[in-house]
Parts: sequence; structure tokens; C-alpha cells
Amino acid sequence: MTQSRLGTALITGASSGIGAIYAERLARRGHDLILVARNRDRLNVLAKRLNEETGRHVEVLAADLSDRADLARVEDRLKTDANISLLVNNAGVGATHPLLESDVDKLDDLLTLNVNVLMRLTYAAVPGFVARGGGTLINIASIVAIAPEVLNGVYGGSKAFVLAFSQSLRHELADKNVRVQVVLPGATATEFWSVAGTPLEHLPEAIVMRADDMVDASLSGLDQGEFVTIPALPEIADWNAYEAARQKLMPDLSRSESAARYRD
Repeated sequence: MTQSRLGTALITGASSGIGAIYAERLARRGHDLILVARNRDRLNVLAKRLNEETGRHVEVLAADLSDRADLARVEDRLKTDANISLLVNNAGVGATHPLLESDVDKLDDLLTLNVNVLMRLTYAAVPGFVARGGGTLINIASIVAIAPEVLNGVYGGSKAFVLAFSQSLRHELADKNVRVQVVLPGATATEFWSVAGTPLEHLPEAIVMRADDMVDASLSGLDQGEFVTIPALPEIADWNAYEAARQKLMPDLSRSESAARYRD
């Protein structure tokens, strides 16, 4: 089997839902794959199907990313495999209950996976991308990054980190030929909701997008050169206005004197 001219895409959380759909779409685009998740059996079934249907090389790397030894194995692969050209940071968990009804230990685990793991895998992959003259990073955030009132605030904060981290990386890597995309899905029909504490059937159908449609929109956004992709947002001009307002604030956020309203 010949190596893909597009290189290898490593996808976390690849055993089901959004991650599995990214695996299928990227294999059909011509990428070889490394699939990362805890459930080896699911990964094996997916890998076999994608190999048979697309002819691409699909490798299973079973790992519990909350376990430091397993995480280190994935980091090492990202650091040493020169064929990896794309990282999809999809693994993550959610929370839907208010803070006062939440288990703080579970929230701590959420922060480990959504923040620390994503950061470590990114820093494992990006130096190689830079050294090889290019690569692509796709970070899966959420609309709660900009609408933290919608669900649990710790979950919202973790996804705000993903957005802010991606914004910083985009700025830092602007001249390194490394693409950075951050995806902000709304409610998506996956197992996420039952794990997070709110069954999918409790949500209004009007706000829930099929996972296939969400991934297809995200990859279309990547093809169109978007940095931020919000699959459900009708007008990209609305995001551009939001970003323009943020940029307008920046020159005045740090000054030698406090604002006049605080001195009068």
C-alpha cells in the first residue's frame, strides 16, 4: 500500500460520533489515518471498514488520554512520525448540570481531557509541522466558548480555552505554513449528551444537528480557509463583526492610566 500524498491524519476520540465521521471523511479524501480512543474493539471495526472501503492505511492506537502513560505514547507518536500532517483534537467530555449540582471531581477530569490533553497533543504535533514546512491542526471547541451561559460553566470555560489557545496559535504560526481551524459546533446528535447528563431526546429538535452534517460543514469551512467555523451560523459576517469588535478593544486593554470613569 502506497503512502498517502496527503499524509496521515491522527484523530482523537475516533471510536464514535464526530471523531469517527472525521475519520471516514478524511480517509475518503485520501488521508491515511491513526485512530485514537479508549475502545479498541470499536476502533478495530472502524479501521477495518475504512481500509476496505477506501484502500487507505488505517492504524488503531488505543489509549485512555486521561492516563499519563497512554497520553505519553500518543505524544511520542506525534513527535516522531513525520508522515502525520493533520491532527484533529476531538476527544473531550461535556457537562450540562449547573455548578451547584455537579461533581467537582468529574469537572476536574473534564478539564484534564478538554484542556490539558488538547494542549499537550498540540505541543507534541506542531513543532514537527513547523520543521516539515506545514501541517493542519483542527481543534473541536463548542458554541459554549462564546455562550458559556448555555451549559455548565466549567465546560464552557474549557471550550473558551480551546478557542483562545487556537487564536494564539494562529497568530504565532502565521508565517509557518501551519493551518489552524477551531470548530464551534452547537448541539450535535452524538453520545455526548447522555454522557454529559442530558439525554439527547430532551433537547428541542430544532437546535440539534446531525453529526454527519456538522463534520461536512466543518470540512467545508476548512476548504474555504476559515479559521473559526460555526456550522450552524447562517452568516459568517456575524462572526466577523464579533471578531472585529474584539480586535477594536485590544489597543485599549492595557494603558498606563485607568479609564477616566474610574478617576472622576
